Amino acid sequence: MVGDGGTRRVVVVEDAPDVRTLVAGVLGQAGWEVTLAETGVAGLEAIRGTDPDLVTLDLSLPDIDGLEVCRRLRTFTNAYVIMLTGRTTEVDRLLGLQIGADDYLTKPFSPRELVARVEVLMRRPRGRDVAGEADDLVRLGELSVDLSRRDVQVGGVAVTLTKTEFDLLAELARGDGRVQTRRELMEKVWGTDWEGGEHTVDVHVTNLRHKLGHAPEGTPYVETVRGVGFRLAR
Repeated sequence: MVGDGGTRRVVVVEDAPDVRTLVAGVLGQAGWEVTLAETGVAGLEAIRGTDPDLVTLDLSLPDIDGLEVCRRLRTFTNAYVIMLTGRTTEVDRLLGLQIGADDYLTKPFSPRELVARVEVLMRRPRGRDVAGEADDLVRLGELSVDLSRRDVQVGGVAVTLTKTEFDLLAELARGDGRVQTRRELMEKVWGTDWEGGEHTVDVHVTNLRHKLGHAPEGTPYVETVRGVGFRLAR
């Protein structure tokens, strides 16, 4: 989703002037085309107008909070989202991931840390180039996963997934029923240099189960194998 001519676009949604200036300056120096917004409403308008590759999103905004902004933007864009916050609780972190954030930085953070996190996100595999492969389409009961088109349907009805959710489902689909550990999935979906904990996988699996529902026999499409990991039911 890199912009025209290879330009990468970012929308910085931040009401604190010092943080907004820091983020804009750091990413601007790294070659990003930066659009600034001071409120949640202005941020959503900017995201719709610029179709960015990345959004940095403050959790505490003066009108609607960052979680609600993230929830709304996920209805119309698959941009990477890094949430920036002064809150340090695990509840906030997991809630951010549940509504579609890709990463989470706690203030204060260094410019180097911000750039490193962004680089990790941009290197994260977003569905392999599987054009021409024989197994582009995986079917499981009423569930179909088109790996090349990044399309998911259940019973012929399209299911909207975030990038991370689709990438996780795609890896499970490629596993052909094999159980994959959390560490395996972390490395394939988030990359070997991802610093988040393995519990992140559980959060996204929960999201997938909620969106996909259950197979006709009543079992979830994504199965948990206790003490090992996950697999796509066969």
